Amino acid sequence: MKVLSHDRGSIRILTLNDPQRRNPLSPEMVRGLLEALEAAEREPTVKAVVLTGAGQAFSAGADLEFLKTVTTAGAEANYAHSRELMRLFHRVYTFPKPTVAAIQGPAVAGGAGLATACDLAVLSETARIGYTEVKIGFVAALVGVILVRNVGEKHAKELLLTGKLVSAQEAYRMGLVNRVVPVEQVLDEALGLAQEVIAGAPTSLSLTKELLNALPGMGLEDGFRLATIANAWVRETGDLAEGIAAFFEKRPPKF
Repeated sequence: MKVLSHDRGSIRILTLNDPQRRNPLSPEMVRGLLEALEAAEREPTVKAVVLTGAGQAFSAGADLEFLKTVTTAGAEANYAHSRELMRLFHRVYTFPKPTVAAIQGPAVAGGAGLATACDLAVLSETARIGYTEVKIGFVAALVGVILVRNVGEKHAKELLLTGKLVSAQEAYRMGLVNRVVPVEQVLDEALGLAQEVIAGAPTSLSLTKELLNALPGMGLEDGFRLATIANAWVRETGDLAEGIAAFFEKRPPKF
């Protein structure tokens, strides 16, 4: 199986499982991730998802065997493949439950994009990350959509135009990742971070994610209008009723 799935409590761990080839985003891997995310969304016991890689690398990006065919595959086939990759990045970026990347090894090109699409990221202190597409005449087009939202225009331009791999500390400085830890602690740190997040109300987490996705593309007035609607709507939810009751009863909420 290209994607392994197992649960640690209420957290679903999805592992890219093609370690001999450094977990490339082959068509099979992309389909496997989309199917695994669909299953994780359907299951109410799953509160968050952690993405990681098997072996030494998180993901080396493009599948090299597939890459050999792209210049002769034809427009329709290339567009279909590009759409599937877009679906994956969009699915991760807009996933209604919190997502955390546990990057235990190099994350390159599309592999770096997959990590960037997650809400939060933990990176090994010895790993490097980068968007190297320009080095071979490719364009990190899909990755660029989410990268500029993560790190801003100047950092995104530096990363995409140079195609350089950056160290863990540089990635942290740019805002690419949230935490840098020794490699043996990466998964546990990611699980701990996910656990911190899911202590909040599921409805609040999902709605907060929707707002954060929408607001950067809105003007000030539209942003405030959407925020006002969200602020009013959430007051009707069972999660808020439970949270307020727990607050006044001085007990942990039962979300």
